[in-house]
Parts: sequence; C-alpha cells; structure tokens
Amino acid sequence: MKATALALALLCASPVFAQTSPQASSREATHMDNLATLLDLTDAQKAQVQSILQEEHAKMKAAFEQDKASGTKPDWQQMKTLHQQIQQETVTKLTPVLSATQMKKFQIIAQAMHHHGHFGHGGAAPSATPPPAQN
Repeated sequence: MKATALALALLCASPVFAQTSPQASSREATHMDNLATLLDLTDAQKAQVQSILQEEHAKMKAAFEQDKASGTKPDWQQMKTLHQQIQQETVTKLTPVLSATQMKKFQIIAQAMHHHGHFGHGGAAPSATPPPAQN
C-alpha cells in the first residue's frame, strides 16, 4: 500500500518535468529518484526513462497549447484518443529500456494513476491488465 501511495504521489506531479525553475528541477529529481527506486532502475535506465517521460509530457503539452492557440476545444473522445496514442508511443519506447518485470511494475503504477483520476498527468501508459487486488 505504501508503494502504491508513493507511486501515486510520484506520478501526480510528473508535469514538473517540463518546468525549469530550481524548485521544479528539485521536484523532478526527487520524483525520478522515487520512480528509479520503485522500478529498481540502473543509472542508464533512469536517464533513458526520464528522457522518454519528458518527451511524452512535452507532446501532451504541445497538443494542449496547439488547441489553445487555435481556439478550438477537442471533444473528450479526441483527447482520449490522443492521450492513448502518446501513451502507446511511450510504452513502445520504454519496452527496450525496461526489463519485463520493470515494465509490469511501470504499467501497474500507470494503471493505478488512471484509476485514481490522474489520467494524463503521469506520463505513463495504462496497462491492459488491472492491478492486483489488495487484501
């Protein structure tokens, strides 16, 4: 349960990846360190995962900014489709970086984020399988 709470807290604030203030940089480092601990990442994996998640966040932000600039508001289905596309790209990029066990953990964390209403804030892709039941 503590790991799930930590993972949720970690991924809730992942939009800070795109910010550049010293405070944001400190939070980003803390969040990445926590994710590295949860997934048992090597230093090389940590750098790759961070880069992939930053790229995902940048794509989501760019899509939002583009819609804002055009004055149009996409409907919920369009937003969901775009989000799923970007998430799938992220999973595809993470697959050669993470081991099967690490990938499963990452997807469980992402699924937990999705179920807790943080859809789109975690930079993570939901899993096709639900997280294990907690007793």
